[in-house]
Amino acid sequence: MKEVVVSETPKRIKGLEFSALSAADIVAQSEVEVSTRDLFDLEKDRAPKANGALDPKMGVSSSSLECATCHGNLASCHGHFGHLKLALPVFHIGYFKATIQILQGICKNCSAILLSETDKRQFLHELRRPGVDNLRRMGILKKILDQCKKQRRCLHCGALNGVVKKAAAGAGSAALKIIHDTFRWVGKKSAPEKDIWVGEWKEVLAHNPELERYVKRCMDDLNPLKTLNLFKQIKSADCELLGIDATVPSGRPETYIWRYLPAPPVCIRPSVMMQDSPASNEDDLTVKLTEIVWTSSLIKAGLDKGISINNMMEHWDYLQLTVAMYINSDSVNPAMLPGSSNGGGKVKPIRGFCQRLKGKQGRFRGNLSGKRVDFSGRTVISPDPNLSIDEVAVPDRVAKVLTYPEKVTRYNRHKLQELIVNGPNVHPGANYLLKRNEDARRNLRYGDRMKLAKNLQIGDVVERHLEDGDVVLFNRQPSLHRLSILSHYAKIRPWRTFRLNECVCTPYNADFDGDEMNLHVPQTEEARAEAINLMGVKNNLLTPKSGEPIIAATQDFITGSYLISHKDSFYDRATLTQLLSMMSDGIEHFDIPPPAIMKPYYLWTGKQVFSLLIKPNHNSPVVINLDAKNKVFVPPKSKSLPNEMSQNDGFVIIRGSQILSGVMDKSVLGDGKKHSVFYTILRDYGPQEAANAMNRMAKLCARFLGNRGFSIGINDVTPADDLKQKKEELVEIAYHKCDELITLFNKGELETQPGCNEEQTLEAKIGGLLSKVREEVGDVCINELDNWNAPLIMATCGSKGSTLNVSQMVAVVGQQIISGNRVPDGFQDRSLPHFPKNSKTPQSKGFVRNSFFSGLSPPEFLFHAISGREGLVDTAVKTAETGYMSRRLMKSLEDLSCQYDNTVRTSANGIVQFTYGGDGLDPLEMEGNAQPVNFNRSWDHAYNITFNNQDKGLLPYAIMETANEILGPLEERLVRYDNSGCLVKREDLNKAEYVDQYDAERDFYHSLREYINGKATALANLRKSRGMLGLLEPPAKELQGIDPDETVPDNVKTSVSQLYRISEKSVRKFLEIALFKYRKARLEPGTAIGAIGAQSIGEPGTQMTLKTFHFAGVASMNVTLGVPRIKEIINASKVISTPIINAVLVNDNDERAARVVKGRVEKTLLSDVAFYVQDVYKDNLSFIQVRIDLGTIDKLQLELTIEDIAVAITRASKLKIQASDVNIIGKDRIAINVFPEGYKAKSISTSAKEPSENDVFYRMQQLRRALPDVVVKGLPDISRAVINIRDDGKRELLVEGYGLRDVMCTDGVIGSRTTTNHVLEVFSVLGIEAARYSIIREINYTMSNHGMSVDPRHIQLLGDVMTYKGEVLGITRFGLSKMRDSVLQLASFEKTTDHLFDAAFYMKKDAVEGVSECIILGQTMSIGTGSFKVVKGTNISEKDLVPKRCLFESLSNEAALKAN
Repeated sequence: MKEVVVSETPKRIKGLEFSALSAADIVAQSEVEVSTRDLFDLEKDRAPKANGALDPKMGVSSSSLECATCHGNLASCHGHFGHLKLALPVFHIGYFKATIQILQGICKNCSAILLSETDKRQFLHELRRPGVDNLRRMGILKKILDQCKKQRRCLHCGALNGVVKKAAAGAGSAALKIIHDTFRWVGKKSAPEKDIWVGEWKEVLAHNPELERYVKRCMDDLNPLKTLNLFKQIKSADCELLGIDATVPSGRPETYIWRYLPAPPVCIRPSVMMQDSPASNEDDLTVKLTEIVWTSSLIKAGLDKGISINNMMEHWDYLQLTVAMYINSDSVNPAMLPGSSNGGGKVKPIRGFCQRLKGKQGRFRGNLSGKRVDFSGRTVISPDPNLSIDEVAVPDRVAKVLTYPEKVTRYNRHKLQELIVNGPNVHPGANYLLKRNEDARRNLRYGDRMKLAKNLQIGDVVERHLEDGDVVLFNRQPSLHRLSILSHYAKIRPWRTFRLNECVCTPYNADFDGDEMNLHVPQTEEARAEAINLMGVKNNLLTPKSGEPIIAATQDFITGSYLISHKDSFYDRATLTQLLSMMSDGIEHFDIPPPAIMKPYYLWTGKQVFSLLIKPNHNSPVVINLDAKNKVFVPPKSKSLPNEMSQNDGFVIIRGSQILSGVMDKSVLGDGKKHSVFYTILRDYGPQEAANAMNRMAKLCARFLGNRGFSIGINDVTPADDLKQKKEELVEIAYHKCDELITLFNKGELETQPGCNEEQTLEAKIGGLLSKVREEVGDVCINELDNWNAPLIMATCGSKGSTLNVSQMVAVVGQQIISGNRVPDGFQDRSLPHFPKNSKTPQSKGFVRNSFFSGLSPPEFLFHAISGREGLVDTAVKTAETGYMSRRLMKSLEDLSCQYDNTVRTSANGIVQFTYGGDGLDPLEMEGNAQPVNFNRSWDHAYNITFNNQDKGLLPYAIMETANEILGPLEERLVRYDNSGCLVKREDLNKAEYVDQYDAERDFYHSLREYINGKATALANLRKSRGMLGLLEPPAKELQGIDPDETVPDNVKTSVSQLYRISEKSVRKFLEIALFKYRKARLEPGTAIGAIGAQSIGEPGTQMTLKTFHFAGVASMNVTLGVPRIKEIINASKVISTPIINAVLVNDNDERAARVVKGRVEKTLLSDVAFYVQDVYKDNLSFIQVRIDLGTIDKLQLELTIEDIAVAITRASKLKIQASDVNIIGKDRIAINVFPEGYKAKSISTSAKEPSENDVFYRMQQLRRALPDVVVKGLPDISRAVINIRDDGKRELLVEGYGLRDVMCTDGVIGSRTTTNHVLEVFSVLGIEAARYSIIREINYTMSNHGMSVDPRHIQLLGDVMTYKGEVLGITRFGLSKMRDSVLQLASFEKTTDHLFDAAFYMKKDAVEGVSECIILGQTMSIGTGSFKVVKGTNISEKDLVPKRCLFESLSNEAALKAN
């Protein structure tokens, strides 16, 4: 372990500034110029050649050599840079885009920026405004660039400036060329210069006409040399407008063109020695360096000696290409490379610099954001119910390898001496010893251990083996949420697997079919303390996703509990005591209650055993009260009976820790329920008691089931004969009904459902019938099976499987569904060749009438396999999709945390929410449905623990007075102030402008008051019904001393008091509990709510399906749900797969009114309302005749006349038909005269040439094709609207497509209640707040559709993050780069190198505040325990503190002294 005291304080990186190396810097930092292509000097015994790419001055890559610069060896020398001088400049591939951008902004003749003086001033003013963030700055620079592109002539020298662009990929070697299209001119006419230039060619073209096409397309080639000279001429003042900072030498634009190339140290490109031969394998970078040196030297020689232009350019291009590959090998199309065309097959892509940084295995994600660690172990896991839930059994051989450094004190010296004597091979032993005054640690495998132990001094550090009670971290991948890594106490056991209590499987999502898990040992006392307090199993019994318990009874435990607590399970004293000692390992003391049955001999019930499990003896404080429905709850026969009279004992009532009714099943013991026993214990008595109860239950159930036995055999799934018969009857009836439907369909007499055609209706109806038959058969099967049937017991108590699984095994497998439909046709017009063509019968479309017990027939087997395969594919696809989604969410939300002023901010202190979730409460602590206190349960609890027969009941008004006495002072603290600090008047309290951060607290007190008021009112109503005074209001003053109930008979008084007695104690206790829980539910500052929120949305995603679902009742209106829908929302997609506008109608009871509105909205084409469109040719005139079907118009309630249709035809812009050419004939015909395009009818009179017949014919055909698609009514974007009848019988219009604003403004639609599921459209029509609400609503809707419970606060946070910048930003790399400025965070997400080059070009600064940056630089992040600093008190007294004198003061004092 490192010594804590150091001589100098560690420096902390406050920020990173990015820039490119200027040529001068490259040479200055270099130790050697690389100028030869040889790597090794073959004369000198293959020593690395001086000035070669492996020159020892740049460091060494083998252990035998030493560095020529610092004389270090491989371990101590970090390497030194070298450099290459290029013969000609080349473009830098990383800044290629930026280079084009600068060229776009300057004149290609005199390097002046293409802006007028006034524009320059205005833009500079905008750029220099203080507090311009990155997003706005980039916006301004883009505006400048657009302005420059518009300027065709330079304002300085008058030269022409065209478009600058990258050459097309075909242009020579890999096209790293920039082209300037000089003569590109506005409009059609060409630039005057071009005319002059073309004029000069006249002579040549006369002789060589084939050159003409080249002259037309002439462009200017901007080679690197030319560009460099242009860049050198740019004035420093103009650089700022181009977004670069020319005040420092490395910010000048010429920096971004290579003239000198840095050569990296040898240690990052080591040579790999080959076995048994002197040759070595060189790194890709070294090879590229030698190529660059060689090409450069060829060019240099050519320039000195003279060389043909062609050869010269070829070398230069090759140099350009090699340098580009050296930086980023992806930048070059591999087909363009020399050596690839000669049929050499695939070229292995080389690893350039960019390849080393990007991707999952690159530096950023592979070595900086996440690393491999020491002190960790991994092996298979297995279950062990004898362990406590916060323990993990570690194999002794793992414990001998993993060590913990323990410091010797006078308390543990004796123990550590024994460990040292034991040494590394005996389990509690030690592996290393670190003496106080030595640097190196001693290996205890060698040397005299007795002597070392004897000389052990206080302050030495012993690296001892892991022992019982050590804190370890336990983790299973994939780690989908915070609870995938928890802290346990180690328990060293023999054998070779990690063992854990099965209750803890759910958070890890572990099973024991060969899963492996990882174990980590924290190495300092501080780390251990944090681990066990923040990550301990006991402190994480609940999931932060929704506050439900996640560590609770599973599988066997639930089955065992169900069997024990079943209604007819009785135990004699011997069995009872046996069960109790199983539960407690025979150590604990139990108070055995009186038996439930006295005669013929003493018997205790299973419920009594369970009551003892909750509260074993009178010393245990646990007194819980609970009312909850079981998983299977059959309500009592008559409505008047209370729930606990359920027919199947399906309602749990616990009073004072005594179980009075109900069985223990998944809903009472399992995870994910807030009305479970363990949750109640946890909320009222803390995690330790809940853990104790869970441990007792684990031991009891495991041992009980071991004794009783519980197994499944084939006879458990054998159906009885009458069950078979009933099944056959039900299936036959269903088949018969299906046949009737098919017959109707074939005759064409099937009545269609709204929004569906006949086929869809048939499918929907048959699907309904067949799924119903499966349910009916399932119900029959469940009723017929024996009560002690093992699969049925498991399905009933919820430990595994469902009644559906049981009925599939016993009775009927049912309809196989493939992507929401019956099995589709795989062969021509049929699903399999076993059936007739076009068959729609159930058996040909995938209905399996056998059960798994009876076995499937071959066609059924195929159908079943198809649907099974679909499930597999779905799972595989889903894993990748959701994994990527979670990663994006995490990167976008990771640095949000709750601050000490209760706001939610990013690491750069941008406010995202003023209070978290609107009320600042922690989702983990929510008891009710996203509410901090479950009033009913707390009231029962308070009532039960304060109950005393002697206490007098309060009168209704006294109850309210007691509540006022406690709540009054609390509410007075929260008076409202307006912005100027004055109190708000009474009548203005509810106005929106006076909302403040305490509203949530006020609402809570108000709801408490309402609840107590409800209790008082109930008491008053009861008193009235018995003929007493209600007394909700206090009596008048003169009546106060008198007892209001004097005249009431005693028996009435007693009955009221027995039925509804509320004592002052219980009211006070209830308020105390509720207020304490509310205070406890406040979110702690520093909580990483962003990360937790991202996990809470990402983790349920893995359990969702990918499929699209059908809208209820409307078969053909598909709605995307599941992962794809959530992906659409968080990507802020412009186009979504199923946009649906939900229009609320003014008159929602009348079918006809709905039809009329539908006609106004849905687009109606001419083809929908026309009988025919036919063409008529006459001698002098040809026309198209359209006959309109007025009957259809009437039926569809369309508000259309024939004149409207004529107008619509002339308005169709694509057809270009004049209004004068459209004539209405009679009441239902329209004629359209046809002339060729561009031909005017009025010109017939003049001597214009007659249109040729061909022209007319073609125009006619074109119109005939186009006319049917003319929109004559409705909104052109909307293809379909369906009238949906809601559950309450009201009608609404579901509109497919975009166009929210048009639908809102349609007559007959209530615009203010019309919504769409397309977030960006809501944003453009209704603004940012509406978009935020829309995001939250849509995600909530999707989650609840899949039965996922996610606390709304997480979803609100996501909505706020996507909208807090004022526009809807998706959780993608584009959105993220607009939300965050941090270079490192963006680089560690996606497009690593692009962000780094960008940062260097714009000279960005990274303040190292966010989570990603701190992890990369190994610093504490400002979240959680890192969100505050500890300030040490100083011992300077206050009188010693004098203000520092200001500069002028000291000068003037000295001057005064001199003058005197």
